[in-house]
Amino acid sequence: MRIVLPRARPYSILAIVKRFQFWPLVIASLLCGAIAQAQAPSADPLAPTHNVKSPDQIDQEWQRSVANYDAQRNTLLKEADRQANDGPFRPDWESLRHYEIPQWYKDAKFGIFIHWGVYSVPGAENEWYPRNMYKPKEGAYAYHLKNFGPQDKFGYKDLIPKFRAEKWDPAAWASLFKQAGARYVVPVAEHHDGFSMYDSGLSDWTAAKMGPKRDVVGELAKAVRAEGLHFGLSSHRAEHNFFFDGGRDIRSDVNDPKYASLYGPAHQQVEGHSNGGMMDDWTYVSPAWTADWLARMTELVEKYKPEIVYYDWWIGQPNFRPRVQEFDAFYYNFAAAHGYTGVVNFKNYAMDWKSAVRDFERGQLASIEPDHWQTDTSISKLSWGYIENDQYQPPEFLVHQLIDIVSKNGNLLLNIGPKPDGTIPDVIQTTLKEMGSWLSANGEAIYSTTPWKVYGEGPTKVTEGAFHDQDTKPYTTEDFRFTQKGNTIYAIGMGCPTSGSESTAAIHALGSANQGSGLSITSIELIGSTEKPTWHQDSGALNVKLPASVNCKYAYVLKIN
Repeated sequence: MRIVLPRARPYSILAIVKRFQFWPLVIASLLCGAIAQAQAPSADPLAPTHNVKSPDQIDQEWQRSVANYDAQRNTLLKEADRQANDGPFRPDWESLRHYEIPQWYKDAKFGIFIHWGVYSVPGAENEWYPRNMYKPKEGAYAYHLKNFGPQDKFGYKDLIPKFRAEKWDPAAWASLFKQAGARYVVPVAEHHDGFSMYDSGLSDWTAAKMGPKRDVVGELAKAVRAEGLHFGLSSHRAEHNFFFDGGRDIRSDVNDPKYASLYGPAHQQVEGHSNGGMMDDWTYVSPAWTADWLARMTELVEKYKPEIVYYDWWIGQPNFRPRVQEFDAFYYNFAAAHGYTGVVNFKNYAMDWKSAVRDFERGQLASIEPDHWQTDTSISKLSWGYIENDQYQPPEFLVHQLIDIVSKNGNLLLNIGPKPDGTIPDVIQTTLKEMGSWLSANGEAIYSTTPWKVYGEGPTKVTEGAFHDQDTKPYTTEDFRFTQKGNTIYAIGMGCPTSGSESTAAIHALGSANQGSGLSITSIELIGSTEKPTWHQDSGALNVKLPASVNCKYAYVLKIN
Protein backbone atom coordinates (compact mmCIF):
# COMPACT_ATOMS: atom_id res chain seq x y z
CA MET A 1 0.00 0.00 0.00
CA ARG A 2 1.37 3.33 -1.03
CA ILE A 3 1.13 6.20 1.33
CA VAL A 4 1.02 9.56 -0.34
CA LEU A 5 2.26 12.42 1.89
CA PRO A 6 0.68 15.81 1.35
CA ARG A 7 2.82 18.16 -0.61
CA ALA A 8 4.43 20.87 1.47
CA ARG A 9 2.70 24.18 1.04
CA PRO A 10 5.04 26.96 0.04
CA TYR A 11 5.11 30.05 2.39
CA SER A 12 6.51 33.49 1.80
CA ILE A 13 8.67 35.16 4.46
CA LEU A 14 5.75 37.45 5.28
CA ALA A 15 3.44 34.50 5.79
CA ILE A 16 5.93 32.80 8.12
CA VAL A 17 6.22 35.95 10.25
CA LYS A 18 2.46 36.30 10.36
CA ARG A 19 2.03 32.63 11.30
CA PHE A 20 4.48 32.80 14.24
CA GLN A 21 3.95 36.37 15.45
CA PHE A 22 1.72 35.23 18.33
CA TRP A 23 4.54 33.21 20.01
CA PRO A 24 6.19 36.18 21.73
CA LEU A 25 2.82 36.89 23.30
CA VAL A 26 2.51 33.29 24.44
CA ILE A 27 6.04 33.27 25.87
CA ALA A 28 5.48 36.60 27.61
CA SER A 29 2.24 35.33 29.06
CA LEU A 30 3.91 32.20 30.39
CA LEU A 31 6.72 34.24 31.94
CA CYS A 32 4.29 36.65 33.59
CA GLY A 33 2.32 33.72 34.94
CA ALA A 34 5.42 32.17 36.43
CA ILE A 35 6.46 35.47 38.00
CA ALA A 36 2.98 36.08 39.36
CA GLN A 37 2.91 32.58 40.82
CA ALA A 38 6.27 33.19 42.49
CA GLN A 39 5.10 36.50 43.96
CA ALA A 40 1.57 35.47 44.84
CA PRO A 41 0.73 34.70 48.45
CA SER A 42 1.36 31.13 49.44
CA ALA A 43 -1.57 28.81 49.05
CA ASP A 44 -0.96 28.23 52.76
CA PRO A 45 -0.67 31.68 54.40
CA LEU A 46 0.24 30.06 57.72
CA ALA A 47 3.28 28.21 56.37
CA PRO A 48 6.74 29.16 57.73
CA THR A 49 8.23 32.22 56.05
CA HIS A 50 11.70 32.43 57.60
CA ASN A 51 14.27 32.01 54.79
CA VAL A 52 11.36 31.95 52.33
CA LYS A 53 10.65 35.68 52.19
CA SER A 54 13.38 38.29 52.35
CA PRO A 55 13.42 40.85 55.19
CA ASP A 56 12.45 43.52 52.67
CA GLN A 57 9.47 41.48 51.43
CA ILE A 58 8.36 40.93 55.01
CA ASP A 59 8.73 44.60 55.83
CA GLN A 60 6.74 45.59 52.76
CA GLU A 61 3.91 43.32 53.93
CA TRP A 62 3.89 45.10 57.27
CA GLN A 63 3.98 48.53 55.60
CA ARG A 64 1.00 47.64 53.42
CA SER A 65 -0.89 46.39 56.47
CA VAL A 66 -0.66 49.80 58.18
CA ALA A 67 -0.90 51.94 55.03
CA ASN A 68 -4.42 53.12 55.86
CA TYR A 69 -2.84 55.23 58.61
CA ASP A 70 -0.21 56.84 56.39
CA ALA A 71 -1.87 60.25 56.46
CA GLN A 72 -2.12 60.37 60.26
CA ARG A 73 1.44 59.08 60.59
CA ASN A 74 2.85 61.69 58.24
CA THR A 75 1.04 64.45 60.10
CA LEU A 76 2.57 63.30 63.40
CA LEU A 77 6.03 63.04 61.86
CA LYS A 78 5.80 66.61 60.58
CA GLU A 79 4.72 67.76 64.03
CA ALA A 80 7.62 65.89 65.68
CA ASP A 81 10.08 67.49 63.26
CA ARG A 82 8.65 70.96 63.83
CA GLN A 83 8.61 70.76 67.63
CA ALA A 84 12.04 69.08 67.80
CA ASN A 85 13.48 72.25 66.30
CA ASP A 86 11.27 74.76 68.09
CA GLY A 87 12.27 75.23 71.71
CA PRO A 88 15.24 75.09 74.08
CA PHE A 89 16.53 71.79 72.64
CA ARG A 90 17.75 70.60 69.25
CA PRO A 91 17.74 66.97 68.04
CA ASP A 92 21.43 66.35 68.71
CA TRP A 93 23.31 65.01 71.73
CA GLU A 94 25.33 68.21 72.22
CA SER A 95 22.08 70.06 72.86
CA LEU A 96 20.30 67.27 74.75
CA ARG A 97 23.07 66.86 77.32
CA HIS A 98 22.12 70.29 78.71
CA TYR A 99 18.95 68.68 80.07
CA GLU A 100 18.25 69.18 83.80
CA ILE A 101 16.16 66.71 85.80
CA PRO A 102 13.14 68.44 87.42
CA GLN A 103 13.17 68.81 91.20
CA TRP A 104 9.80 67.12 91.67
CA TYR A 105 11.23 63.90 90.24
CA LYS A 106 14.31 64.03 92.47
CA ASP A 107 12.06 64.60 95.49
CA ALA A 108 9.49 61.91 94.60
CA LYS A 109 11.76 58.88 95.22
CA PHE A 110 9.06 56.23 94.71
CA GLY A 111 6.87 55.34 91.72
CA ILE A 112 4.63 52.52 90.53
CA PHE A 113 5.24 50.71 87.22
CA ILE A 114 2.37 48.66 85.67
CA HIS A 115 2.66 45.78 83.19
CA TRP A 116 -0.90 44.96 82.18
CA GLY A 117 -2.10 43.69 78.82
CA VAL A 118 -3.20 40.71 76.76
CA TYR A 119 -0.16 38.76 78.00
CA SER A 120 -1.84 38.60 81.44
CA VAL A 121 -4.61 36.36 80.05
CA PRO A 122 -2.70 33.04 80.03
CA GLY A 123 -1.33 33.75 83.50
CA ALA A 124 1.73 31.69 82.63
CA GLU A 125 5.52 32.04 82.36
CA ASN A 126 5.92 35.85 82.17
CA GLU A 127 5.12 38.91 80.05
CA TRP A 128 7.16 37.38 77.21
CA TYR A 129 4.52 34.71 76.75
CA PRO A 130 3.49 36.23 73.37
CA ARG A 131 6.99 35.67 72.00
CA ASN A 132 7.72 32.33 73.63
CA MET A 133 4.40 30.71 72.69
CA TYR A 134 5.77 30.54 69.12
CA LYS A 135 9.09 28.96 70.14
CA PRO A 136 8.93 25.14 70.40
CA LYS A 137 11.70 24.93 73.01
CA GLU A 138 9.99 27.32 75.42
CA GLY A 139 7.59 26.36 78.19
CA ALA A 140 4.99 28.82 76.90
CA TYR A 141 4.81 26.87 73.62
CA ALA A 142 3.81 23.63 75.35
CA TYR A 143 1.49 25.51 77.69
CA HIS A 144 -0.27 27.13 74.76
CA LEU A 145 -0.73 23.85 72.92
CA LYS A 146 -2.24 22.26 76.00
CA ASN A 147 -4.54 25.11 76.98
CA PHE A 148 -5.44 26.84 73.70
CA GLY A 149 -4.40 24.63 70.81
CA PRO A 150 -1.86 24.85 67.97
CA GLN A 151 -0.50 28.26 67.00
CA ASP A 152 -1.92 28.08 63.47
CA LYS A 153 -5.41 27.58 64.89
CA PHE A 154 -5.24 29.80 67.98
CA GLY A 155 -2.65 32.56 67.88
CA TYR A 156 -1.88 35.43 70.20
CA LYS A 157 -4.53 37.57 68.49
CA ASP A 158 -7.17 35.10 69.68
CA LEU A 159 -6.37 35.90 73.32
CA ILE A 160 -7.51 39.51 72.86
CA PRO A 161 -11.26 38.82 73.35
CA LYS A 162 -10.39 37.16 76.66
CA PHE A 163 -8.75 40.36 77.91
CA ARG A 164 -11.89 42.12 79.15
CA ALA A 165 -10.86 44.15 82.24
CA GLU A 166 -14.41 43.71 83.45
CA LYS A 167 -13.56 44.56 87.09
CA TRP A 168 -11.13 47.38 86.45
CA ASP A 169 -11.55 50.51 88.55
CA PRO A 170 -8.85 53.09 87.73
CA ALA A 171 -9.86 55.27 90.69
CA ALA A 172 -9.31 52.35 93.09
CA TRP A 173 -5.89 51.72 91.55
CA ALA A 174 -4.88 55.36 91.95
CA SER A 175 -6.08 55.40 95.56
CA LEU A 176 -4.00 52.30 96.33
CA PHE A 177 -0.89 53.81 94.74
CA LYS A 178 -1.26 56.94 96.84
CA GLN A 179 -1.77 54.84 99.96
CA ALA A 180 1.45 53.00 99.08
CA GLY A 181 3.34 56.29 99.28
CA ALA A 182 4.11 56.45 95.55
CA ARG A 183 4.50 59.88 93.99
CA TYR A 184 4.32 58.91 90.31
CA VAL A 185 2.73 56.17 88.19
CA VAL A 186 4.01 54.73 84.89
CA PRO A 187 1.79 52.24 83.03
CA VAL A 188 3.08 50.39 79.97
CA ALA A 189 1.21 52.00 77.09
CA GLU A 190 2.41 49.33 74.67
CA HIS A 191 4.54 46.29 75.37
CA HIS A 192 6.57 44.27 72.86
CA ASP A 193 3.36 42.47 71.83
CA GLY A 194 2.19 45.44 69.74
CA PHE A 195 -1.21 45.80 71.43
CA SER A 196 -1.81 49.43 72.39
CA MET A 197 -3.35 50.01 75.81
CA TYR A 198 -4.48 53.45 74.68
CA ASP A 199 -6.72 54.99 72.04
CA SER A 200 -4.24 55.08 69.17
CA GLY A 201 -5.07 56.70 65.86
CA LEU A 202 -2.39 54.58 64.17
CA SER A 203 -3.61 51.06 64.89
CA ASP A 204 -6.67 48.82 64.87
CA TRP A 205 -5.18 46.66 67.65
CA THR A 206 -5.92 48.78 70.70
CA ALA A 207 -7.66 48.36 74.06
CA ALA A 208 -10.02 51.15 72.99
CA LYS A 209 -11.22 49.15 69.97
CA MET A 210 -10.87 45.54 71.16
CA GLY A 211 -10.92 43.58 74.41
CA PRO A 212 -11.85 46.04 77.18
CA LYS A 213 -12.87 48.68 74.62
CA ARG A 214 -11.56 51.36 77.00
CA ASP A 215 -8.78 53.90 76.74
CA VAL A 216 -6.79 52.38 79.59
CA VAL A 217 -3.97 54.92 79.57
CA GLY A 218 -6.36 57.87 79.31
CA GLU A 219 -8.62 56.71 82.13
CA LEU A 220 -5.69 55.88 84.39
CA ALA A 221 -4.03 59.23 83.70
CA LYS A 222 -7.17 61.03 84.82
CA ALA A 223 -7.51 58.95 88.01
CA VAL A 224 -3.82 59.26 88.94
CA ARG A 225 -3.79 63.02 88.47
CA ALA A 226 -6.98 63.32 90.52
CA GLU A 227 -5.02 61.84 93.46
CA GLY A 228 -2.31 64.47 93.02
CA LEU A 229 0.25 62.01 91.65
CA HIS A 230 2.49 62.53 88.63
CA PHE A 231 1.67 60.53 85.49
CA GLY A 232 4.08 58.97 83.03
CA LEU A 233 3.99 56.16 80.52
CA SER A 234 6.20 53.53 78.95
CA SER A 235 6.45 52.30 75.37
CA HIS A 236 8.31 49.11 74.48
CA ARG A 237 7.25 49.12 70.84
CA ALA A 238 10.76 49.38 69.39
CA GLU A 239 11.40 45.73 70.30
CA HIS A 240 8.20 44.68 68.56
CA ASN A 241 10.23 44.79 65.34
CA PHE A 242 11.45 41.23 66.03
CA PHE A 243 9.32 40.07 68.97
CA PHE A 244 7.24 37.49 67.08
CA ASP A 245 10.09 36.09 64.95
CA GLY A 246 9.56 32.57 66.33
CA GLY A 247 6.22 32.47 64.55
CA ARG A 248 8.01 32.59 61.18
CA ASP A 249 9.75 29.26 61.84
CA ILE A 250 6.54 27.28 62.39
CA ARG A 251 3.02 27.13 61.03
CA SER A 252 1.35 30.07 62.72
CA ASP A 253 -0.79 33.15 62.19
CA VAL A 254 2.34 35.32 62.39
CA ASN A 255 3.08 34.34 58.79
CA ASP A 256 -0.28 35.53 57.49
CA PRO A 257 0.02 39.05 55.96
CA LYS A 258 -3.57 39.58 57.09
CA TYR A 259 -2.32 40.02 60.65
CA ALA A 260 0.92 41.90 59.99
CA SER A 261 -0.55 45.07 61.49
CA LEU A 262 -0.61 43.27 64.87
CA TYR A 263 2.46 41.05 64.70
CA GLY A 264 4.64 43.61 62.98
CA PRO A 265 7.38 42.60 60.54
CA ALA A 266 8.59 39.93 63.01
CA HIS A 267 12.11 40.10 61.60
CA GLN A 268 14.58 37.47 62.67
CA GLN A 269 16.57 38.76 65.63
CA VAL A 270 20.28 38.79 64.78
CA GLU A 271 22.55 39.42 67.75
CA GLY A 272 26.33 39.64 67.76
CA HIS A 273 28.63 37.80 70.12
CA SER A 274 31.02 40.46 71.38
CA ASN A 275 28.84 41.25 74.40
CA GLY A 276 28.60 44.79 73.10
CA GLY A 277 24.96 45.28 73.98
CA MET A 278 22.65 46.90 71.46
CA MET A 279 25.55 48.20 69.38
CA ASP A 280 26.27 44.58 68.48
CA ASP A 281 22.74 43.90 67.26
CA TRP A 282 22.30 43.31 63.51
CA THR A 283 18.56 42.76 63.27
CA TYR A 284 16.89 44.18 60.16
CA VAL A 285 15.28 47.52 60.99
CA SER A 286 13.74 49.57 58.21
CA PRO A 287 13.48 53.38 58.11
CA ALA A 288 9.71 52.89 57.88
CA TRP A 289 9.74 51.09 61.25
CA THR A 290 11.67 53.79 63.09
CA ALA A 291 9.46 56.45 61.50
CA ASP A 292 6.36 54.62 62.71
CA TRP A 293 7.92 54.37 66.18
CA LEU A 294 8.51 58.13 66.25
CA ALA A 295 4.95 58.84 65.11
CA ARG A 296 3.47 56.61 67.84
CA MET A 297 5.65 58.18 70.52
CA THR A 298 4.63 61.62 69.32
CA GLU A 299 0.98 60.63 69.47
CA LEU A 300 1.35 59.41 73.07
CA VAL A 301 2.93 62.66 74.20
CA GLU A 302 0.44 64.91 72.45
CA LYS A 303 -2.56 62.92 73.64
CA TYR A 304 -1.63 62.24 77.30
CA LYS A 305 1.09 64.81 78.16
CA PRO A 306 3.14 62.40 80.30
CA GLU A 307 5.64 63.83 82.78
CA ILE A 308 7.78 60.71 82.37
CA VAL A 309 8.54 58.66 79.26
CA TYR A 310 10.22 55.33 79.98
CA TYR A 311 12.18 53.52 77.24
CA ASP A 312 12.95 49.82 77.22
CA TRP A 313 16.25 48.32 76.02
CA TRP A 314 15.88 48.30 72.26
CA ILE A 315 16.01 52.01 71.53
CA GLY A 316 19.75 51.51 71.89
CA GLN A 317 19.77 49.57 68.60
CA PRO A 318 21.91 51.67 66.20
CA ASN A 319 19.11 52.21 63.68
CA PHE A 320 17.02 53.98 66.33
CA ARG A 321 19.53 56.57 67.49
CA PRO A 322 18.66 59.38 65.05
CA ARG A 323 14.95 58.95 65.81
CA VAL A 324 15.62 58.88 69.56
CA GLN A 325 17.41 62.23 69.32
CA GLU A 326 14.50 63.66 67.40
CA PHE A 327 11.91 62.37 69.85
CA ASP A 328 13.82 63.55 72.91
CA ALA A 329 14.11 67.06 71.52
CA PHE A 330 10.42 67.00 70.53
CA TYR A 331 9.36 65.77 73.98
CA TYR A 332 11.49 68.17 76.01
CA ASN A 333 10.38 71.09 73.84
CA PHE A 334 6.73 70.00 73.94
CA ALA A 335 6.84 69.73 77.73
CA ALA A 336 8.45 73.15 78.06
CA ALA A 337 5.77 74.64 75.80
CA HIS A 338 3.11 73.13 78.07
CA GLY A 339 4.60 74.32 81.34
CA TYR A 340 6.46 71.29 82.66
CA THR A 341 9.80 69.49 82.38
CA GLY A 342 9.62 66.01 80.95
CA VAL A 343 11.65 63.07 82.25
CA VAL A 344 13.05 60.31 80.05
CA ASN A 345 14.19 57.00 81.60
CA PHE A 346 16.65 54.93 79.57
CA LYS A 347 18.94 51.95 80.08
CA ASN A 348 22.57 51.13 79.46
CA TYR A 349 24.14 53.11 76.59
CA ALA A 350 20.96 53.85 74.63
CA MET A 351 21.43 57.59 75.13
CA ASP A 352 24.06 60.05 76.26
CA TRP A 353 24.18 59.75 80.06
CA LYS A 354 23.70 63.49 80.58
CA SER A 355 20.61 63.72 78.37
CA ALA A 356 18.08 61.93 80.62
CA VAL A 357 17.76 59.66 83.69
CA ARG A 358 19.61 56.35 83.66
CA ASP A 359 17.57 53.34 84.76
CA PHE A 360 18.92 50.01 86.07
CA GLU A 361 16.53 47.10 85.53
CA ARG A 362 16.36 44.95 88.67
CA GLY A 363 19.63 46.50 89.78
CA GLN A 364 21.23 49.03 92.11
CA LEU A 365 24.42 51.02 92.53
CA ALA A 366 27.15 50.36 95.05
CA SER A 367 27.77 54.01 95.95
CA ILE A 368 26.41 57.53 95.56
CA GLU A 369 25.93 58.56 91.92
CA PRO A 370 26.12 62.36 91.41
CA ASP A 371 23.55 62.26 88.58
CA HIS A 372 20.10 61.23 89.73
CA TRP A 373 19.19 57.68 88.63
CA GLN A 374 16.45 55.05 88.95
CA THR A 375 15.95 51.35 89.62
CA ASP A 376 12.98 49.62 88.06
CA THR A 377 12.11 46.27 89.56
CA SER A 378 9.06 44.13 90.18
CA ILE A 379 7.23 42.96 93.28
CA SER A 380 7.15 39.62 91.48
CA LYS A 381 10.34 37.58 91.47
CA LEU A 382 9.37 35.73 88.29
CA SER A 383 7.56 38.12 85.98
CA TRP A 384 6.58 41.69 85.22
CA GLY A 385 3.06 40.76 84.13
CA TYR A 386 0.51 38.68 86.04
CA ILE A 387 1.10 34.93 86.33
CA GLU A 388 -0.62 32.37 88.52
CA ASN A 389 1.29 30.94 91.50
CA ASP A 390 3.79 33.80 91.39
CA GLN A 391 6.47 34.47 93.99
CA TYR A 392 6.63 37.93 95.54
CA GLN A 393 9.20 40.04 97.33
CA PRO A 394 8.24 40.70 100.98
CA PRO A 395 7.60 44.28 102.13
CA GLU A 396 10.77 44.33 104.27
CA PHE A 397 12.95 43.58 101.23
CA LEU A 398 11.32 46.37 99.22
CA VAL A 399 11.49 48.95 102.02
CA HIS A 400 15.19 48.20 102.46
CA GLN A 401 15.73 48.45 98.73
CA LEU A 402 14.00 51.83 98.61
CA ILE A 403 16.12 53.14 101.51
CA ASP A 404 19.38 51.95 99.94
CA ILE A 405 18.51 53.45 96.55
CA VAL A 406 17.51 56.83 98.01
CA SER A 407 20.71 56.98 100.07
CA LYS A 408 22.65 56.75 96.78
CA ASN A 409 20.68 59.48 94.95
CA GLY A 410 18.16 57.24 93.18
CA ASN A 411 14.45 56.55 92.75
CA LEU A 412 12.61 53.22 92.93
CA LEU A 413 10.05 52.43 90.23
CA LEU A 414 8.25 49.34 91.55
CA ASN A 415 6.26 47.21 89.12
CA ILE A 416 2.99 45.36 89.65
CA GLY A 417 1.16 42.92 87.34
CA PRO A 418 -2.67 43.12 87.57
CA LYS A 419 -4.96 40.26 86.56
CA PRO A 420 -6.70 40.34 83.16
CA ASP A 421 -10.00 41.29 84.83
CA GLY A 422 -8.38 44.47 86.16
CA THR A 423 -7.99 43.45 89.81
CA ILE A 424 -4.67 43.63 91.65
CA PRO A 425 -3.74 40.42 93.53
CA ASP A 426 -4.31 40.66 97.28
CA VAL A 427 -0.68 39.92 98.12
CA ILE A 428 0.43 42.90 96.02
CA GLN A 429 -2.13 45.18 97.63
CA THR A 430 -0.98 44.10 101.09
CA THR A 431 2.67 44.70 100.22
CA LEU A 432 1.96 48.18 98.83
CA LYS A 433 -0.05 49.11 101.92
CA GLU A 434 2.76 47.87 104.17
CA MET A 435 5.26 50.04 102.30
CA GLY A 436 2.86 52.95 102.55
CA SER A 437 2.49 52.44 106.29
CA TRP A 438 6.28 52.60 106.77
CA LEU A 439 6.55 55.68 104.55
CA SER A 440 3.67 57.37 106.36
CA ALA A 441 5.66 57.09 109.60
CA ASN A 442 9.17 57.61 108.25
CA GLY A 443 8.76 59.34 104.90
CA GLU A 444 10.51 62.53 105.98
CA ALA A 445 13.78 60.55 105.80
CA ILE A 446 12.98 59.58 102.19
CA TYR A 447 11.03 62.26 100.31
CA SER A 448 12.79 65.48 99.25
CA THR A 449 16.10 64.32 100.71
CA THR A 450 19.60 64.30 99.25
CA PRO A 451 22.50 61.95 99.92
CA TRP A 452 24.85 62.71 102.81
CA LYS A 453 28.66 62.51 102.62
CA VAL A 454 28.47 58.69 102.45
CA TYR A 455 25.49 56.52 101.64
CA GLY A 456 25.86 54.35 104.72
CA GLU A 457 27.87 51.80 106.62
CA GLY A 458 27.76 48.19 107.72
CA PRO A 459 28.62 44.73 106.43
CA THR A 460 25.79 44.36 103.90
CA LYS A 461 26.62 45.48 100.37
CA VAL A 462 24.66 45.34 97.13
CA THR A 463 26.00 43.95 93.88
CA GLU A 464 26.16 46.80 91.39
CA GLY A 465 24.45 46.71 88.00
CA ALA A 466 21.30 45.41 86.37
CA PHE A 467 19.66 42.11 87.38
CA HIS A 468 21.38 41.83 90.76
CA ASP A 469 18.72 43.21 93.09
CA GLN A 470 17.84 39.78 94.51
CA ASP A 471 21.47 39.09 95.39
CA THR A 472 21.44 41.42 98.42
CA LYS A 473 21.79 39.61 101.76
CA PRO A 474 19.57 40.45 104.75
CA TYR A 475 20.60 43.60 106.61
CA THR A 476 21.95 43.56 110.16
CA THR A 477 21.76 45.92 113.15
CA GLU A 478 25.18 47.24 112.10
CA ASP A 479 23.83 48.47 108.73
CA PHE A 480 22.81 52.11 108.41
CA ARG A 481 21.86 54.30 105.47
CA PHE A 482 22.01 58.10 105.49
CA THR A 483 19.98 60.87 103.89
CA GLN A 484 19.99 64.61 104.48
CA LYS A 485 17.55 67.51 104.41
CA GLY A 486 18.83 70.98 105.27
CA ASN A 487 20.65 70.76 108.63
CA THR A 488 19.14 67.39 109.45
CA ILE A 489 20.81 64.02 108.91
CA TYR A 490 18.69 60.89 108.93
CA ALA A 491 20.41 57.70 110.05
CA ILE A 492 18.21 54.77 109.06
CA GLY A 493 18.79 51.56 110.97
CA MET A 494 18.31 48.68 108.55
CA GLY A 495 18.19 45.98 111.22
CA CYS A 496 15.71 46.12 114.07
CA PRO A 497 17.09 45.75 117.62
CA THR A 498 15.80 43.03 119.91
CA SER A 499 12.24 43.85 120.90
CA GLY A 500 11.57 44.82 124.50
CA SER A 501 15.12 45.62 125.54
CA GLU A 502 17.33 48.67 125.39
CA SER A 503 20.11 48.64 122.83
CA THR A 504 22.76 50.99 121.54
CA ALA A 505 23.19 51.99 117.94
CA ALA A 506 26.84 52.70 117.21
CA ILE A 507 27.05 54.79 114.03
CA HIS A 508 30.71 54.98 113.11
CA ALA A 509 30.44 57.41 110.19
CA LEU A 510 29.10 60.03 112.61
CA GLY A 511 32.13 59.79 114.91
CA SER A 512 33.98 63.08 115.39
CA ALA A 513 37.11 61.65 113.79
CA ASN A 514 35.22 60.29 110.79
CA GLN A 515 32.70 61.85 108.37
CA GLY A 516 31.00 63.37 111.42
CA SER A 517 33.95 65.67 112.02
CA GLY A 518 32.80 69.25 112.54
CA LEU A 519 29.14 68.33 113.14
CA SER A 520 27.48 70.23 115.97
CA ILE A 521 24.69 67.89 117.04
CA THR A 522 21.98 69.66 119.03
CA SER A 523 19.38 66.90 119.37
CA ILE A 524 18.46 63.41 118.22
CA GLU A 525 14.93 62.10 117.82
CA LEU A 526 13.66 58.60 117.19
CA ILE A 527 10.91 59.10 114.63
CA GLY A 528 7.63 57.63 115.82
CA SER A 529 8.60 57.66 119.50
CA THR A 530 7.82 60.18 122.23
CA GLU A 531 10.84 59.03 124.24
CA LYS A 532 14.07 60.93 123.75
CA PRO A 533 17.06 58.69 123.13
CA THR A 534 20.26 59.42 125.01
CA TRP A 535 23.47 59.73 123.04
CA HIS A 536 27.10 60.73 123.05
CA GLN A 537 29.59 61.30 120.27
CA ASP A 538 33.19 60.22 120.50
CA SER A 539 35.93 60.02 117.93
CA GLY A 540 34.93 56.57 116.75
CA ALA A 541 31.13 56.73 116.61
CA LEU A 542 27.87 58.38 117.51
CA ASN A 543 26.40 56.10 120.17
CA VAL A 544 22.63 56.31 120.54
CA LYS A 545 20.83 54.42 123.31
CA LEU A 546 17.50 53.29 121.90
CA PRO A 547 14.50 53.00 124.23
CA ALA A 548 12.87 49.62 124.72
CA SER A 549 9.73 51.03 123.11
CA VAL A 550 11.47 51.61 119.78
CA ASN A 551 8.95 51.09 117.00
CA CYS A 552 10.90 49.22 114.35
CA LYS A 553 9.02 47.48 111.60
CA TYR A 554 11.46 46.92 108.73
CA ALA A 555 13.71 49.87 109.70
CA TYR A 556 13.89 52.75 112.21
CA VAL A 557 14.96 56.38 111.70
CA LEU A 558 17.10 58.60 113.88
CA LYS A 559 16.63 62.28 113.14
CA ILE A 560 19.89 64.06 113.92
CA ASN A 561 19.63 67.86 114.12
